[in-house]
Amino acid sequence: MLEQLSAVAERFEEISAALCSQEVLTDRAKYAALMKEHKRLQPIVETYRALETARQAAEDAKAMLDDGASDKAFRELAAEEFRLQKQEGERLRRELQILLLPPDENDDKNVIVEIRGGAGGEESALFAAVLFRMYGMYAERKGFSLEVLSKNETELGGFKEISFLISGAGAYSRLKFESGVHRVQRVPETESQGRIHTSTATVAVLPEAEEVDVDVNPADLQIDTFRSSGAGGQHINKTESAIRITHLPSGIVVECQDERSQHKNKDKAMRVLRAKLLEAEREKQAGAIADERKSQVGTGDRSERIRTYNFPQGRVSDHRIGLTLYKLEQFVNGDMDAVIDALIAADTAKKLQGSEITADGSPKKTEKE
Repeated sequence: MLEQLSAVAERFEEISAALCSQEVLTDRAKYAALMKEHKRLQPIVETYRALETARQAAEDAKAMLDDGASDKAFRELAAEEFRLQKQEGERLRRELQILLLPPDENDDKNVIVEIRGGAGGEESALFAAVLFRMYGMYAERKGFSLEVLSKNETELGGFKEISFLISGAGAYSRLKFESGVHRVQRVPETESQGRIHTSTATVAVLPEAEEVDVDVNPADLQIDTFRSSGAGGQHINKTESAIRITHLPSGIVVECQDERSQHKNKDKAMRVLRAKLLEAEREKQAGAIADERKSQVGTGDRSERIRTYNFPQGRVSDHRIGLTLYKLEQFVNGDMDAVIDALIAADTAKKLQGSEITADGSPKKTEKE
């Protein structure tokens, strides 16, 4: 592995030099590609160099420790230095393990989130609204932007369904584990006798697809227009500005009626359609995708109950990692990082199983090997 890291360091130096050349500076596409690679390699190279420094310092301390001519006090200092540098080396090796994990190509992408009311009638629609507000507040905390793509509201202010785009660097990496069934336990606003009800809402998280990611043939699309529907009131659209797009080969149907402009609704619907087609293509790819998902936190199956929000007890529980926090109010107000960080850490730990690095830098073999 150390030889591979040496090659990575050489590549990093090549890119650093190339970024200063006139040829690259005048080629925007090449410059952008090299900058992206430079950014990806930089933390790996910096950690590798720190590891080499720690290894050399440990070797020097060991040589002084083995020097019979040195006095006792000097050897004690050398022993302490050797211990500290070995400890630092182990920390840096663990850090390199994580840095060298294959990155998720979608981690830096924006995300399209769809929330649908599930079991529980009007209460499930109200819970969908709570989840939408929660993700909106989380996006604001992280400096992301949010744009509603489509929504179907109820009379009481809930959502039968709502889809929205969260834009920002790393948005998908932070929200990709939110897909699944979310369960709420609380006394509904519609409950007159104070009984606790259990309802659900489903969340789907899709990386936003660029036009270059998905080739959509216009001949494969059936586009219909219709009048917007909703909870009623003066803002109901009286013109046929709502859009329904059916992708005939796959049967995927998307609708958008949030905007009063037919053109804007079509644009938003196409963004959702591209994301769904990209996700369908990913799910179709050889068993590698299925194996990868099994190695992640949970299966990612949208039918899987992933989290419970218990309002009477002020408790939020993520069932995939067995984590329970008694800070539900803060969580639904967008303070989600404790759970999201734990999910990412659990996913990383699973990926690292069987790929530990030994003290000499070589991969540690598993029992099967």
